Amino acid sequence: MEIERKYLVRELPEALESYPSHCIEQGYLCTSPVVRIRRQDEEYWLTYKSKGLMVREEYNLPLTREAYEHLRPKTDGILIVKTRYLIPLTDSLTAELDVFHDDYEGLLLVEVEFSTEDDANAFTPPEWFGEDVTFSAAYHNSTLSRGTAG
Repeated sequence: MEIERKYLVRELPEALESYPSHCIEQGYLCTSPVVRIRRQDEEYWLTYKSKGLMVREEYNLPLTREAYEHLRPKTDGILIVKTRYLIPLTDSLTAELDVFHDDYEGLLLVEVEFSTEDDANAFTPPEWFGEDVTFSAAYHNSTLSRGTAG
């Protein structure tokens, strides 16, 4: 189960390059339900996500590089390319800041994953977070892949 809040970003945190980061490329084989392939650095995944906004089922299965490369041309729409920065907020919460490239250059989104819905609902975002878009499907990466965001 994935429980997360998602925000646009008002301003980038200071010393962004000092935080751990990953290079991510992902494409969608299907957007309803969501079936995605992802390359994160040198790891490869096939992911299924159920419908939902703040709470969704999510299953990740490892892929080989060869399997990812085989499936990549079969994806529909825009290939999402982004750098994800992992920024600690508390002992138990990490902001996953996505800085998008290519088709979505300039888009900045941040997600925070929670253990419970109560924790997610009680969350107060830091000042650098912008508009809460948790309950808008417009900023799901699967929507972005169709070129219909915003």
